[in-house]
Amino acid sequence: MFIPYKDDNPRILIPYVTWTILGLNIFVFLFQLTLDQSTLEIFIYRFGAIPAVITGRVQFQDFNSISPLLTLITSMFIHGGLMHLAGNMLFLYVFADNVEGILGHKKFILFYFAGGILAGLSHVLSDPSSTAPMIGASGAISAIMAGYILKYPAARIHVLVFIFPMVLPAIAVIGFWFASQIIEGMGNFDRTGGGVAWFAHIGGFIAGSVIMFLISKGKFYWLKR
Repeated sequence: MFIPYKDDNPRILIPYVTWTILGLNIFVFLFQLTLDQSTLEIFIYRFGAIPAVITGRVQFQDFNSISPLLTLITSMFIHGGLMHLAGNMLFLYVFADNVEGILGHKKFILFYFAGGILAGLSHVLSDPSSTAPMIGASGAISAIMAGYILKYPAARIHVLVFIFPMVLPAIAVIGFWFASQIIEGMGNFDRTGGGVAWFAHIGGFIAGSVIMFLISKGKFYWLKR
């Protein structure tokens, strides 16, 4: 297992958007801690992305949910526990600042949310009848990692391999991570409900790769810095 904790890439600009997203995720989690168990469950079902609701197989009124498509955004700021939050925020902290530097603040916001929404839709397509809410920022962060590896494949990433510190190129760290998501996703494809949204990770990574590739080739000119 590779756990990245910093990179050697210099920042191009101060990553205000990255810090704001990180702060919002922490703020929402602290709010969740103020809720009792039953209220927290209502909160997650209301603002989490439920595939069966998004596909129309279940009426969203049955879950007291907000607009189904809007939950693809709100679900990005909800986490299921401290380790879930910490893992996502660590990856966001390590990789997002340089991607924000490439795109600029405003374009980075579009990139982040586009990646997160497409990641959520990938999960929905993989299990359209599920009534388990999808929560967490990992789909959008997967898109960030894809953008990072396309722009900085040789960047030096400091990681813990179990308990041993190492420095590895980004292509090895992120490539290993993505391969593990595919293996886990395929292994869990026929299991419904709960668990990790592997296909949100896979879909977010593919979405981030495509968008960043098109930006690099001069497409999506409105996203260029």
